[in-house]
Amino acid sequence: MRYDTRRPSATGSDLMVRLADGTPVYALGIRLARSADIARMASMAGCDLLWVDLEHCGMSIDVAGQILSCAHDLGLGAWVRVPENDFGVIGRLLDSGATGIILPRVETEAQAQRLAACCRFPPAGERSMIARLPQSGFGRLSTAELTEAANRQTICQALIESRLGVQNADAIAATDGIDILAIGANDLTAEMGFPGDVRHPAFIDACNAVADAARRHGKIAVIGGIAAEEDFIGFLKSGFSPFVFTGIDTDIIADGIAARCNAWRERMAGHDFNRN
Repeated sequence: MRYDTRRPSATGSDLMVRLADGTPVYALGIRLARSADIARMASMAGCDLLWVDLEHCGMSIDVAGQILSCAHDLGLGAWVRVPENDFGVIGRLLDSGATGIILPRVETEAQAQRLAACCRFPPAGERSMIARLPQSGFGRLSTAELTEAANRQTICQALIESRLGVQNADAIAATDGIDILAIGANDLTAEMGFPGDVRHPAFIDACNAVADAARRHGKIAVIGGIAAEEDFIGFLKSGFSPFVFTGIDTDIIADGIAARCNAWRERMAGHDFNRN
């Protein structure tokens, strides 16, 4: 059930269709929250997707799974960025409720193949079989039904953040089971020697190469880390799908605290409370 009833549920292949059609998908990143209530807030706000950033926080798999399964129950995409390209970690997150896996710094075809294998049940991959999943309400499905539903529902995103990843973008995009190629602008510009300069010609060329590779192989290309609206719109016009990173909870909370404190300082500035 969506808390914002004006917006339909948007999970799995539905999100891919929207991105392919050029319909914006609005995502919220989670690094600080440790309660499933953050998923309820995201649903109330009208987000389409929630992604937990395990690459940059100390959150446990247990807590991540509770947030992700709640997001899925509410009709949101339930994605997680993992620091390890590992069958154990990825399998536990998928078994706990995730419907999408984001792997940072994918640089080779072999890494992309391993990611896809981690995320899919045989024969499409090597994910360990399980009888019941939270994504299907723990209902007892036949092995064929569970395998088909989980494989269709799970999205694999390869994050391109290095020169080597750009060079191998075509092979990564050609990998069966990889659904999305994503540019991580912050890491890629830093690795290329001009941190944060998303207007640098070399960065734009790299982005075009990744978008072209995705297009050739029928995959989706998205880009993150672009702060200015005009720059972001420019990349969308050059071939990237409108996957909108609305923010991450650490930034939202820090900015909110600063705004509240500054507002109260301004309110109190015109008053004299000196009792002497």
